[in-house]
Amino acid sequence: MAAQLVLTALEGVPTIRLGDDLAEIILRSAVQTGIALKDGDILVLAQKIVSKSEGRFVNLNDVRPSAEARALATQSTKDPRVVELILRESAEVVRVRPGVIIVTHRLGFVMANAGIDASNVEHSPGEEIALLLPENPDASAGSLRDRIRVVEGVDLGIIINDSFGRAWRLGTIGTAIGVAGLPGLLDLRGRPDRIGRRLQVTDVGIADELASAASVLMGQAAEGRPIIHVRGFPYKRREGSAAEIIRPRDQDLFR
Repeated sequence: MAAQLVLTALEGVPTIRLGDDLAEIILRSAVQTGIALKDGDILVLAQKIVSKSEGRFVNLNDVRPSAEARALATQSTKDPRVVELILRESAEVVRVRPGVIIVTHRLGFVMANAGIDASNVEHSPGEEIALLLPENPDASAGSLRDRIRVVEGVDLGIIINDSFGRAWRLGTIGTAIGVAGLPGLLDLRGRPDRIGRRLQVTDVGIADELASAASVLMGQAAEGRPIIHVRGFPYKRREGSAAEIIRPRDQDLFR
């Protein structure tokens, strides 16, 4: 039988709001899509729906920019209130140019604007709402996995993905910011290649590869496909995390 990795966008996912039970929504949507969840399946969720369910909203009208934020806003031509949120969510400002601030997020990710976004975020008239990343995406993924295991009796892998730019290539790609029930990194060192040579340095960012593949179906605009079901993961699962993918500072050749 040919090796297959099958990705399917779940149908019928509603607009997610504060306090929504994502596990129940996933289970209903899987039934509507005609998918019977099995042990070993993987679900990839857009960061935005996780942040929304966890209430990671900030009304910009309530944000008072610091002097540092106002200075950085002038340099980056960004809203000083947004810059204030970026600083609050970040451990370090790495680079700045008009339109973008590259930071080390408090979670360790090097990313643009600390992942703060206002697209596809519902708001009332007069409000200006920004959405932050989940407080702890690995914990969010783990909690969702546990909840589905209790309710449905299946052991899934969970990935929370977000769109990241890359230093040396144009375009954003899906990137894993939360992982549970599967490896973040796949260590292939010691395995033989096709001619029998042992691999020496091969670590595969397997969670990022799945996150990026799921993003093809999710889209970036009004597609409304924030949950992707994955079947056919061809490697042994283990307890993993997105944190394990972050390159340690002492191995970073560019900062």
